[in-house]
Amino acid sequence: MGDAEQAIIKVAQGLGAVDPAQWDACANPEGEPYNPFLSHAFLHALEESGSANRRTGWMPYHLLFEDATGVLAGCVPMYLKGHSRGEYVFDQGWADAYERVGGSYYPKLLIAVPFTPATGPRLLTRPGAGRAAAEDQLLAAALEVARRTNVSSLHFNFLTERQWTLLGERGLLLRNDQQFHWHNHNYKNFDDFLADLSSRKRKMIRKEREKALCNGIEVEWVTGKDLTESHWDAFYEFYMDTGQRKWGSPYLTREFFSLINERMPDDTLLIMAKRNGRMIAGALNFIGSEVLFGRNWGAIEHHPFLHFECCYYQAIDFAIAKGLKRVEAGAQGEHKLARGYLPSKTFSAHWIENESFSNAVADYLNRERQHVEHDIEMLSTYSPFRHTENADTQEDDF
Repeated sequence: MGDAEQAIIKVAQGLGAVDPAQWDACANPEGEPYNPFLSHAFLHALEESGSANRRTGWMPYHLLFEDATGVLAGCVPMYLKGHSRGEYVFDQGWADAYERVGGSYYPKLLIAVPFTPATGPRLLTRPGAGRAAAEDQLLAAALEVARRTNVSSLHFNFLTERQWTLLGERGLLLRNDQQFHWHNHNYKNFDDFLADLSSRKRKMIRKEREKALCNGIEVEWVTGKDLTESHWDAFYEFYMDTGQRKWGSPYLTREFFSLINERMPDDTLLIMAKRNGRMIAGALNFIGSEVLFGRNWGAIEHHPFLHFECCYYQAIDFAIAKGLKRVEAGAQGEHKLARGYLPSKTFSAHWIENESFSNAVADYLNRERQHVEHDIEMLSTYSPFRHTENADTQEDDF
């Protein structure tokens, strides 16, 4: 890792000036699980496309930790934020309360992947004996930048549990929420997965899959060199139509999709639905070495259960075919539980400059963590899997 005493910490206001190979050596070290969202290609595409930049309230403020030889030993994807949109860890209530007592909550610093509620490390370092020290130095540097820029707070979203525990030990406030993930128990095919479910859930899913395709709809997987600009034109139409109705202002620009198609096509999967030869709906996924990450869905025609088919069932089919361990289908959605996606805890950590406000938030988070634990325990009793006690008597609630 180099001599810590001669290490240099820099702030890069954009990834264009950062060597991709050096960034990726920290973000996705060889021999460790690959996370496409931490790659230089993905993060730079967000910036270059105008999806995450100063204009949209996502000013890049990335930390770079160079060792004595000038090699990048660690890095952190960090942004100076003028709002809390596109984060999926909701702190707007904190902002309102902070401003009611006369403070300015924005700008704040956020360490996360924009628009992406997917778990991953946030203190990115090369493997080796000095890794723990490098993580501590990156954390100390992030806190120092927060103090020097006079922001209200610093936030780490969708951490790994290990780094979440580390940040708690360093005094940051700890927060939990939940998502729904599907786990691959070495299934050979989709029917093998269905065999693990209660009979009623098995029948329900088969019926939903049949109805989703009953109007002459066909579904295809498109990835790698088979992805074309025509696919992205169609998907962007779906994305904008659904996004404008759901959020009012979709985050991703059309150029973003062209850039990821150019730079990371093998990490990208479109699950596209066609009717009468015309593309009518699609789900965008990213492929890690162990996980399929479901990200965006859109449609220009409504068909019953087509959303479930493209986003959940086809994702399971793909994960089984490729031997992936897990499908993360994005934020929220208790309806996923009945489809085999089980509740899974997520982790974030927070530093707030104002001590009295920080103490108030800490008290709130203590109670919120207990609520999340209770909620996960309760939801787990509704698991569709056969080994869950009383599953058949409780499953109709969802």
